Amino acid sequence: MMATLSWAESSVLSVAVAAVTVLLISSPATIEAIGEVVYAINCGGPAHVDVYGIEYKKDPLSVGFASDHGKNLAIRRVPEQDQILYQTERYHLADFAYNVPIRADGEYVLLLKFSEVWFTEPNQKVFDVQLNGEHLVVHELDIFAVAGLGIAHDELVPFSVRKGTLKVGDESSKFDGTLKIEFLKRHRDNPKINAIVVIRGRIEDVPQLPPMPRMDRPEVEDEEEEDSPEKKIVSEKRRRPHTEPKIIDPYANEDPSSMIFPIFIAIAAFIPLVFCLCRL
Repeated sequence: MMATLSWAESSVLSVAVAAVTVLLISSPATIEAIGEVVYAINCGGPAHVDVYGIEYKKDPLSVGFASDHGKNLAIRRVPEQDQILYQTERYHLADFAYNVPIRADGEYVLLLKFSEVWFTEPNQKVFDVQLNGEHLVVHELDIFAVAGLGIAHDELVPFSVRKGTLKVGDESSKFDGTLKIEFLKRHRDNPKINAIVVIRGRIEDVPQLPPMPRMDRPEVEDEEEEDSPEKKIVSEKRRRPHTEPKIIDPYANEDPSSMIFPIFIAIAAFIPLVFCLCRL
């Protein structure tokens, strides 16, 4: 005999089912669009499983230098638990490479993860990335210039393997089963890499970073007000040099004839006096 649920029990069960459904949908690890991961390395760092369930192996390379200096920064554009993928890195004072075995024909995407954790201005670290000595896939990468300090940046390179031929874009070359990812030193500092993933599939099968954080620039209101008459008057007043206060002439409004009249009176009074003195 099947038991019937009360209204309260049914409500609780519905809420629980809805919560589990939302959790499964929103969890990055359950995204079915991810292609087959054939290679994943946390360069310069330990093994790690990211929010999508991709298992990164510990860096096996001994060439160059491993660094975790990036742990001093909180890397933006990535969940907190995956910041380690952009905080550790491998760099070298010369060219270096990772060799990735590709056993089956098909379409692939090479995902290269970078973050600038040292330099605070552009044109300080610039390098190239090349595949199998022939295909230049990243030219003069300046991580700070494209992303900034402590911000994750990914480079996605689609390629395909068919019957012993490697095809990258419009270029083709012979392929012996090994994809050689070369980081080439150029004229500014040293090449580096934070993490590498190779996925069998297309671009849409690869988990991608969210849009770059917006760098808001303060609005310049003075430029908008520059053309207003009030702004021009104020500007002219500000540019006008300071001068001494003008001295008011107390005689400016006086009639000149009023100043001559007393002189005539004095002369008229003086003439009789001189005449009297002469008769004495």
